[in-house]
Amino acid sequence: MQDYDYTALIEATVNEVVTRSWVRDVTLPSGRILALITLDNGQQRRPNTLGPRGLLEFAEALDTVARRAEAREISGVAVIGTDDVFAAGADLGLLSSLTSRDRALEISRLGHAALSRLGALPVPSFAFINGTALGGGLEVALHAHYRTVRDGVRQIALPETYLGLIPGWGGAFLLPNLIGVERAVKVIVTNPARNNTMLSAHDACELGIVDVSFPTVRFLEDSLAWADAVIGGASVARPHRPGRVERTITWEAPIALARTALMSKGSTPPTAALRALDLVSAAHDDNADDAFRREDDALADHIMSDQFRASMYGFTLLTKHSKQVSGAPDRALARSISRVGIVGAGLMASQFALLFLQKMQVPVMITDVSAERLESGIAYIHEQLNRLVAKGALTADERARCARNLSATIDIAHFAPCDLVIEAVFEELSVKRDVFRRVEGVVSSQAILATNTSSLSLDDMAEGLAHPERLVGIHFFNPVAVMPLVEVVRGAATDESSVATAITVAQKLGKSPIVCRDVAGFVVNRILAVYLGEALKAAEAGASFEDVIAAVAPLGLPMDPFALMDLIGITVSAHLLDSLHAFAPTRMHASSRLHELAQHGGFGKSEPGTARQFTEHSRALFPTRADAPTVADIYVAVTASLANETHIMMEEKVVHGVEEIDLAMLLGARWPLHLGGLTPYLDRCGASERAFGATFHSPPICGA
Repeated sequence: MQDYDYTALIEATVNEVVTRSWVRDVTLPSGRILALITLDNGQQRRPNTLGPRGLLEFAEALDTVARRAEAREISGVAVIGTDDVFAAGADLGLLSSLTSRDRALEISRLGHAALSRLGALPVPSFAFINGTALGGGLEVALHAHYRTVRDGVRQIALPETYLGLIPGWGGAFLLPNLIGVERAVKVIVTNPARNNTMLSAHDACELGIVDVSFPTVRFLEDSLAWADAVIGGASVARPHRPGRVERTITWEAPIALARTALMSKGSTPPTAALRALDLVSAAHDDNADDAFRREDDALADHIMSDQFRASMYGFTLLTKHSKQVSGAPDRALARSISRVGIVGAGLMASQFALLFLQKMQVPVMITDVSAERLESGIAYIHEQLNRLVAKGALTADERARCARNLSATIDIAHFAPCDLVIEAVFEELSVKRDVFRRVEGVVSSQAILATNTSSLSLDDMAEGLAHPERLVGIHFFNPVAVMPLVEVVRGAATDESSVATAITVAQKLGKSPIVCRDVAGFVVNRILAVYLGEALKAAEAGASFEDVIAAVAPLGLPMDPFALMDLIGITVSAHLLDSLHAFAPTRMHASSRLHELAQHGGFGKSEPGTARQFTEHSRALFPTRADAPTVADIYVAVTASLANETHIMMEEKVVHGVEEIDLAMLLGARWPLHLGGLTPYLDRCGASERAFGATFHSPPICGA
């Protein structure tokens, strides 16, 4: 650190919440002395993060213990966090506030200078991972010679590429040289790309990131005893550390596969993930000094990148939403739910039952029109419970509790004690009206009635109900266990208590709710209907399927429109487009050819890593023509239509603000975070100006 002056960096980050490094001596069972450094920002509700002042204090603490180690006053050094957090990484707010590459390069260098001191100590160094260890926090642990972890920890990750950054304080070098390149690529690139997947303590042990785990009740005591043994000469096996063969022969293969997967998506690629792969590739030379200089430059570049700014916009939306749902009523209005009824026993209804049993831990009763359908639904639920136990996601006791809480009935009169009844029956208005008419006749006047409709009107559904105010939409996305979004739909008569209850239920189920008005398609399906409709319109005009796919690829959605319709089901897709066309015939396109295609299976199938294969029948239904729109024409038409419809949704006050539309697409359609949200993208590509002569954001949010 003596080579650089960090005064300008300190002045540029005056709002840092400093994580302090408190040092105390601990006497080990052998009588040896270990210096224990506790990271603590002094704030209960804010996790430990690392900014310039915190890094400087950490470095000073390590310099002090290094001198004591050289004087043989201590035999080891360990780092631990507070409460349930080890360290949550760099202070992202401070990083995003930096306005020059010089300052960004300084924070990169300072991180390396401070953290590398832990690995350079003349005595064994340890990281006791007591809780969340993310990004720079995990990199602190990687610089230590040895690592322990508390059994209950569930948030261990290097999520930087998810946020448009790279692991820039040693992670891109240290991790592959600790656990091998294939496992490192999974942690650095693959997991962040999979909706920022985290590792548990068990996962971290299996991968070799940590050496040993200990139970919560004696974590510190056991970690200290283990450290004492290691200091005393006990060996620590590292089975995944790469050997000569991996470094010289197989190092590049996992990197090439990951790079191909990133580039095959067809959208604007996540440049941070590609740069991270470059760093991992170069890490095989096992030269830390060169590796850290490469990381310095890469991190500085990405702190100043448009994709980081765009990612931070989306990440900030997600973070704020987890604390407060825009447009939500007072939480105190929510009613207590102690028993749930589910009408339907098909796949969607069975997924609901499984989720309620696991997350809310209340009795759940399902009903359907036949005993055979009920038996099938119950069998599916039990099968899934068994799979969860086999995967270690559910204990045997938890599975038994879920099974006890599950029941089925043909007679809807048995729903009388239910506080919440949600339907998942066929998407037909008359069917749903009949369900609610019968349910209302048996439940109390305070029970909440919920529909999972994706496109039908709540107001139409509520006709004839004695208490239409307690009908609310709780629209889940498929697969229910995976997709985080729930659209809470407020009908004209829906009261605040019902909305508040729906929001609370969604959150207890581990979902992220947004509140929207009762309009056709709500938010996500309305936008996707535009996307699908414009794709079909182009195909009907003679564009090849391949040209349509190429045209929409820059949007970065995880599936092309034809694959999405195949996944949803052609019949369901046709029904959705017909419903939206009836709502807005001049803006929403419905295709009669889609109904014919439904009789022949779909557009075609594709295998992972191969080009999409379209059936002869689908190509015959949508023949190409010489006068077809070009790829550029299709892109302009799709983005302009998306911008126009989003603008109309804002005028109709479908949601509280434009940010809710971006949230809905991030959570419900898997819009790429590195593109920053739908509306910033539409601003950047010029679609907003073309569609309605303005932008959604002023000034527009950057991001390539």
